[in-house]
Amino acid sequence: MDLHAQPQRSSWPSSPSLRIAEALQSLFSAISCPQDELTAAHSLCFSPDGTQLFCGFNRTVRVFSTSRPGRDCEVRATFAKKQGQSGIISCIAFSPAQPLYACGSYGRSLGLYAWDDGSSLALLGGHQGGITHLCFHPDGNRFFSGARKDAELLCWDLRQPGHPLWSLSREVTTNQRIYFDLDPTGQFLVSGSTSGAISVWDTSGAADDGKPEPVLSFLPQKDCTNGVSLHPSLPLLATASGQRVFPEPTDSGDEREQEPDLPLLSMRNVHLECRLQLWWCGGGPDSSITDDHQNEKGQGGTEGRGAELI
Repeated sequence: MDLHAQPQRSSWPSSPSLRIAEALQSLFSAISCPQDELTAAHSLCFSPDGTQLFCGFNRTVRVFSTSRPGRDCEVRATFAKKQGQSGIISCIAFSPAQPLYACGSYGRSLGLYAWDDGSSLALLGGHQGGITHLCFHPDGNRFFSGARKDAELLCWDLRQPGHPLWSLSREVTTNQRIYFDLDPTGQFLVSGSTSGAISVWDTSGAADDGKPEPVLSFLPQKDCTNGVSLHPSLPLLATASGQRVFPEPTDSGDEREQEPDLPLLSMRNVHLECRLQLWWCGGGPDSSITDDHQNEKGQGGTEGRGAELI
């Protein structure tokens, strides 16, 4: 990721590369016992080899074989006999280098489990809210976790799992899931926030400081940035914005002069920006770009001009 990025021209193919499937290929059904009713999964994750689909439920992870659709699955309880990881399993992530996976729970705990049989390896705690997202470092030894209504992103080292290695500060003041992502090299970590600001940290030198500061921060819009994703091979950053908003009470003023049709609630002062944006994060400027395109910027300011809207 080049932190001195310039805008580049985007050309979309005439035929989209992503198409909606015309037919349902496989159907996996989770049936609760003893009610014998369909149960919705709260999280999903494919195994690294793609042969299994891991699904998070309340105190349970169900494992489906991708080669055998249907109801048959392996049920792995995360909480039994008043021990283990309680709560809804809200996110799952696999280590890229070791045969294990991590589960985050709305019960504010993190669990490490063996891939082959689901046996518990460690139970971690440190967040103030329910875990909403997990991400492993490419080296397989570290992983990151974020939670709702929690202002910290925590870094964990599997070689010393007893306590967080260090933490990063971000603004998360609601129950909304705020995503973060690592670039393919694992050097830079990008996160959104409730305020809308996108922050970038350099994780390569973070071990020397307990709370590293962002090397880049910019405000793409004035609404919450809930999703961020880095392209696996190109210097592109995708961001999603928007959040649930509620109408505010109408300012009625003098009750004697109140209009009879004046609504009690209004969305007049609510600022909502639901956007999906792509940002170019590398290389030098393209001489073929027009002046109007180079002047195109996201709303708000930037520190360091590390990304430009395509």
